[in-house]
Amino acid sequence: MPVTDDEIRHKYLDRAIREINALNHEVLDDERWEASDVLPVVGSGHPQADIMLLKHHASAEELEAGVAFYGRAGTAVLKSLTRLGIDPTTIYGTLCDKSPDGDDDDPRQDEWLRAEFAIVQPRIVVVMGDDALDRLNALGLPLAQPIRDLPGIVQRLTPSCEALLTPAIDDALDELQAKQTFWSAFRELGTWHASLPPY
Repeated sequence: MPVTDDEIRHKYLDRAIREINALNHEVLDDERWEASDVLPVVGSGHPQADIMLLKHHASAEELEAGVAFYGRAGTAVLKSLTRLGIDPTTIYGTLCDKSPDGDDDDPRQDEWLRAEFAIVQPRIVVVMGDDALDRLNALGLPLAQPIRDLPGIVQRLTPSCEALLTPAIDDALDELQAKQTFWSAFRELGTWHASLPPY
């Protein structure tokens, strides 16, 4: 009996779930955290998302929960996605710096982030802030082109993935002008999403 498209999709999804869970366990079980009272912050969301959200470092709320985009930043992003007509359950969010102590010089940080890109295989990454942009450009993804400092403009990152730069979400939570600047860039994600083919 031939394998259906749905069965193939489920097999790929099952594999992505296993791989992202294994990666998260690797991050959480790293011996470097044994002396820390705070856990590292792992990615969250759909392991085969079309859209990846990328911040540089964790907020206090994310450090407390150990999950990326937890708390005010996550709530703001969810509201923004809803306004754009994008299902928030189809997004994956992660951090460049997963360490609880803010030490992002460890080369494992880049290894983990490259692994997330390889597992999720997003069609677009929303890069939140200049620090995240610098890290992405230095990551060395296969066939990647440098992303320019052009907020609100969709750019080609790799042959299969685009990028959209926005201001850092954590800096745009309390001040009206910062919120408007973030939204002005972020809403281009809605235009990009609306142009996707319906399958």
